[in-house]
Amino acid sequence: MTLSTHVLDAALGRPAAGVAVRLERGAELLTSASTDADGRVRELGDLVAGTYRITFDTGAYFAATGQRGFYPEVTITFAVADPGQHHHVPLLLSPFAYSTYRGS
Repeated sequence: MTLSTHVLDAALGRPAAGVAVRLERGAELLTSASTDADGRVRELGDLVAGTYRITFDTGAYFAATGQRGFYPEVTITFAVADPGQHHHVPLLLSPFAYSTYRGS
C-alpha cells in the first residue's frame, strides 16, 4: 500500500505548507515531495516490508515562516511489517519540539 504524511505547525496553529520531505530505504532515495497547503503529502509511494526513513526539512520551513528552530531536520525511522496496509506518519512541529505517531 501507500505512505502519506501530514505536518502541523503547533507554534503557529496551522498546517505546515511547503515542507520538503524525502523517503529513503537504506541508502536509496525513493521519492521526495513537499507538503501542500493543508500540510499533507497524500502519497509518497508504494511500500514493501522493510525499514524506511522519512526526513522533513524543518530548517528551510522555519526560515520561510520567520521562526528560529532548533531542529534543522526531523528524521523518523519506521518499520513496515504489512505492506498491504496504508501507513500514515504525521509530524506535529514547533521550533523546539516535535512529536509523531502512527496515524491511520
